Amino acid sequence: MKHSRLSLYTAGLVTILTLASCSKHLRTNAEVQVQTNELDQPDDVLQWVDPFIGTDGKGKTYPGATVPYGMVQLSPDNGRNGWDWISGYFYPDDVIAGFSHTHLSGTGAGDLYDISFMPLAGEAKQQKLDDINPNATVISHFSHEHESATPGYYQVYLEDYDINVELTAGLRTGVQRYTFANASPNKRVKLDLGYARNWDKTTKTQLTIIDEYTIAGYRHSTGWAADQRVYFYSQFSVPFSDYYIEDMDTVKIENSSYANNTGVSATFSFSQIETNQVIVKTAISSVSVENAKENLMTDGADATFERYHTNAKQLWQKVLAKVDIDASDDNKTQFYTALYHSHLAPRVFSDANGQYKGPDGHIHHTKDTYRYSFFSLWDTFRALHPWKTITDTVASKQMITSMMEHYEVYGLLPVWNFQGNETDMMMGYHAVPVIVDAYLKGLTDIDGERLYQAVKKSAMQNAFGIDKYKQLGYVPFEHGQWNVSKTLEYAFDDWSIAQLAKSLGKEDDYRYFSQRAQQYRHHFDQRTGFMRAKSEQGHFKPNFDPLAYHPEDYCEANAWQYNFFVPHDIDGMIALHGGDEAFVAKLDQMFSTRQADGDLPEWISGYIGQYVHGNEPAHHVPYLYQLAGSPSKTQARVRKIMDELYSTKPDGLVGNEDAGQMSAWYMFSALGFYPVNPVSGEYVLGSPEIDRAVLHLENGQKFTVVANNQSPENVYVESIFLNGKMYLQPVIYHRDIMVGGKLVFNMTSEPQ
Repeated sequence: MKHSRLSLYTAGLVTILTLASCSKHLRTNAEVQVQTNELDQPDDVLQWVDPFIGTDGKGKTYPGATVPYGMVQLSPDNGRNGWDWISGYFYPDDVIAGFSHTHLSGTGAGDLYDISFMPLAGEAKQQKLDDINPNATVISHFSHEHESATPGYYQVYLEDYDINVELTAGLRTGVQRYTFANASPNKRVKLDLGYARNWDKTTKTQLTIIDEYTIAGYRHSTGWAADQRVYFYSQFSVPFSDYYIEDMDTVKIENSSYANNTGVSATFSFSQIETNQVIVKTAISSVSVENAKENLMTDGADATFERYHTNAKQLWQKVLAKVDIDASDDNKTQFYTALYHSHLAPRVFSDANGQYKGPDGHIHHTKDTYRYSFFSLWDTFRALHPWKTITDTVASKQMITSMMEHYEVYGLLPVWNFQGNETDMMMGYHAVPVIVDAYLKGLTDIDGERLYQAVKKSAMQNAFGIDKYKQLGYVPFEHGQWNVSKTLEYAFDDWSIAQLAKSLGKEDDYRYFSQRAQQYRHHFDQRTGFMRAKSEQGHFKPNFDPLAYHPEDYCEANAWQYNFFVPHDIDGMIALHGGDEAFVAKLDQMFSTRQADGDLPEWISGYIGQYVHGNEPAHHVPYLYQLAGSPSKTQARVRKIMDELYSTKPDGLVGNEDAGQMSAWYMFSALGFYPVNPVSGEYVLGSPEIDRAVLHLENGQKFTVVANNQSPENVYVESIFLNGKMYLQPVIYHRDIMVGGKLVFNMTSEPQ
């Protein structure tokens, strides 16, 4: 059952709440009216999104307000350091230390939290939150009973100050509405530019008081991304009567309208105002305060909170309505929340005038409508980007332009670019499969020769063990970290390059990269049946344990989880294992071999035997049964994963959401197919969890999936029909989806 959260504000608040009949969340009377007039339909998809899913456990998502691909992610922060708080907010916590404008969605990195505001009344409550930060932090307690969230909206009641906080957002602007109790003494709002947690360290801040309504400045910081610059421009809805500025040592700076220090903060008093509401609009930019101001003007400097909220709802309604789902309540909530999460990354990084900070530290101008950043490519090349090539072709096309603009400035395609930086996080050159897939599907106007030069340059560099990979055919263990994983992932990327070379008539390069794509074979040990680390002299590394997690050999995984990462040559991999029967037996062994005793690494979660769903390397593995002639085992496995490893609770994601990859896996699988090789244009068939789905494609066509007799017991496929004809192939093709049609699964309780 989908759990609900009710918002009950105290009697001292002016805002009166009523329950919208079509929603499990409480809204104000005004919001209910907007919902009814503009968006409330019998199958309003917004009611099926729960932004709290993933905020507990391993998911690392945030519950705050944003729009699809929004530059601003306005969300609460608990103020603590540590793994659980890397997205700012952790569901089991009971305090809030501020509301900041930038957050990461489900990554393994703790960064951002820029431009943090906190409303206060009466005496400020302070608490030492962890051992890392020696100072006490201004906080308020809160309860989940007095908290709610829907797409584009977040609300919480701050118990210690009797203040209701509501958040909404535009593309580049965050909007906060604070409702104070009637008798609140000393109403004020604190801005903290030095707010730093986890990986994020403030390097420079500036604040200018422009007038009694307006402030501006910047926060520069370093962390996962070394050079982060966030400029801001804020407007209050009512004038502040007084203010004071503090430096990083909490020393008050008297009689000044300007401050420039490592950690500036300021407190603005609203004790003289007659209204009990203060609204703060804050636009951000990576370029300048002037651009931040222009971003606010573009989003709507004069627009009300309700107008921003309504616009955010309409934007979310549009993207979520791309797929109509008939399913159980739990499955609808899981699907639409996954669809919501899939639109949180990548995200817009260019300003309204097209400018953005590039990875070279200079200011550039995008050639497209938007310049995107936050490409978590080691995760998202697998399923998120293929999902977008079906459901979001316009954005997919723009994202390819963004990758190429990164290349033109930086000299290489992005690996993991973020806030105008290249972090080189993880490994591989996985912009390559995303670009090649888009090109082969006709989703870019960029000349193929230009694309080819970019993807080839990534493959021909000498960093990250690629020099040894070119020389020896594999990355030896003397190279160090992740050597086996690097060879396997380089081989797949090389296969992708070979497909682009072939399409452009480059026969020599096609043969060269096709040969490199076979270099995964160097690591396969016929004796043990595993991909193993190898020395420069060609000897397998001794003391092999397939259950052990050795980061020097495997990336966030062990030998089991990487043993089957050959998505471009399934037939060759099956042959290495001795044919279909032996390969299926090896897969069975993977799902039945228990994890080793002792503490597991943080990223090993959501496991069935040695299959780990909480991280990406083995996401495609359940579908390999289908390609080895055992489709019923794929069907049983994927349904077990969807049933046991996804839920509608706050801890409903068993691993980092990873910028949409966990969600993309679920959406594909719930529809009954998955891109095992994300550049092949093929989707391997599985077992749908929905009863019916209609994909409203951007080309005007509709693709319908029907699962007759589908239920928790009927997980096996008896027969499949495509457009009325019996379908016997193990895959469905991208072209078949994009021309529209109907795919029908007839389900049964017995394996076929």
